Amino acid sequence: MSFLPPREAEYLKNKGYTYVEAEQGGQKGLVIQGMTLPQGRYSASSVDVLILLPPGFPDVGPDMFYTLPWVQLVPEGKYPKAADQPYDFNGQRWQRWSRHSNEWRPGRDGIQTVMKRVAHSFEVAQP
Repeated sequence: MSFLPPREAEYLKNKGYTYVEAEQGGQKGLVIQGMTLPQGRYSASSVDVLILLPPGFPDVGPDMFYTLPWVQLVPEGKYPKAADQPYDFNGQRWQRWSRHSNEWRPGRDGIQTVMKRVAHSFEVAQP
């Protein structure tokens, strides 16, 4: 059974994202599969992105996101700032991207906001 609200699932479908829902210890996670990274910036061309959905989502926004495989910036060969810690979820060790925002707007923001923040984080990451 899906825990993603229908409006959020519809957005992902319309944008062509492939995803799976996973749960561990009551924590609900959305795994966006094969998200393309900015060309030439990272040690991989695409990643899976884990978004942990907090209780109350979409009225409450997610805080961080996580990637597999772990990626480093090229040519520096370093992890992006605040993206070098592990997080274990669903039998895998994810790369945590510590990105926080206090600008969540209940009733207006949703998975589209999260996806834009993830993409922006990939674009502007620094070592």
